[in-house]
Amino acid sequence: MSKQSGRGRVVGLPQWDRCAVMGVVNVTPDSFSDGGRWFDTTAAVKHGLHLVAEGADLVDVGGESTRPGATRVDEAEELRRVVPVVRGLASEGVVVSVDTMRASVAARALAAGAALVNDVSGGLADPAMIPAVADAGAPFVVMHWRGFLEGGNVRGVYADVVAEVVDELHARVDAVLAGGVSPDRIVVDPGLGFSKEADHDLTLLAHLDRLRSLGHPLLVAASRKRFLGRVLAGPEGAPPPARERDAATAAVSALAAQAGAWAVRVHEVRATADAVQVARAVEGARAERRAPGAGAPDPARPATDASGAHARPGPPAPPHPPYAEGAR
Repeated sequence: MSKQSGRGRVVGLPQWDRCAVMGVVNVTPDSFSDGGRWFDTTAAVKHGLHLVAEGADLVDVGGESTRPGATRVDEAEELRRVVPVVRGLASEGVVVSVDTMRASVAARALAAGAALVNDVSGGLADPAMIPAVADAGAPFVVMHWRGFLEGGNVRGVYADVVAEVVDELHARVDAVLAGGVSPDRIVVDPGLGFSKEADHDLTLLAHLDRLRSLGHPLLVAASRKRFLGRVLAGPEGAPPPARERDAATAAVSALAAQAGAWAVRVHEVRATADAVQVARAVEGARAERRAPGAGAPDPARPATDASGAHARPGPPAPPHPPYAEGAR
């Protein structure tokens, strides 16, 4: 992995000095979070440009809902939804990602100007996907996936969710590499919400360092997901609607950025753009503090008191008595 601020760099994409923000444009009538709002091509392109104005570094365009129980659209319909939006955004200079499980859609989107393929199945849904991505030399997101979510959560049972997700992602990355995709063009995604319950998602977020140990840049896609609704509702409350989870999403974005994520994928960009900017500033302050010599007093410069005047040496302070256990 090419290093950049400890979070990695993806060859074929711009280089950002902080966690990048991936805005979401769902060109679908049935997305769990904003289904139907951007179904029209013109509205979708306008929304993508709005996300960039709000601070998105790249825009992820998808034409097929992956929510639990969603029915797959046919290939022709997905192409009709996605390709014009990709072309419209790319023509405006936007860095575009295409969110698809179909090789044909990925290939057409790349030809229309997309720069990244984001496949929630990691190439498992369509055997032609990996060869298509390899032939195009495109960057590729490999997400942890255990199958289509038709009929509910699929095989969301884990003895150790972190170890199992890491192992399964490692095996999938190996298959993608064997298929010809360059290692410096691979991004990994833990697949929050896919075949996972809320406690699984939270545990994965608490151990992003283990995901980063795979050696590839990390994408975290927590935006508006069910586990955030569970957290906000508490043990007995009703989860708030998806569009009322944006503040919680921004909190996850800040945590992910602090943990070294390469990018976060979100529906509402402004709050997350601010969150990752603050995380970057804190990261910079930490690095400055750890720099050799940082914080060390200058022996050639006399000490000053609070007013700025040179302080006169006083008597030595008496030794502190040992603290009692539990004292503050």
